Amino acid sequence: MPKQKHLTFGEHIRSLREERELPLRKVAAELEMDPSTLGKIERNERDASREMVMKLAKIFGVDEKELIVSFLSDRIVYEIQEEHLGKEALKVAEEKIQYLKKKSK
Repeated sequence: MPKQKHLTFGEHIRSLREERELPLRKVAAELEMDPSTLGKIERNERDASREMVMKLAKIFGVDEKELIVSFLSDRIVYEIQEEHLGKEALKVAEEKIQYLKKKSK
């Protein structure tokens, strides 16, 4: 199985669901959504909400942090993937995070 951190959020969700042998319709019912919508999320054709991420962590019995990191990393990648300065922007963003942490202390 590929490392989870390299999977897209949708692939990660599908992997967790399949590992637990849960049908798409059952997970969708627990999320109170149509199975076709969850299928689109698993295929990266539709975005999940942060609220859904929290519910999925409970359904699959995984650490919320694991799914939130997967969810957020997808959002970042999709935002900058076409940007030729994307990697440089990520480095600057990391520096800003460190600066803001120090400033808030």
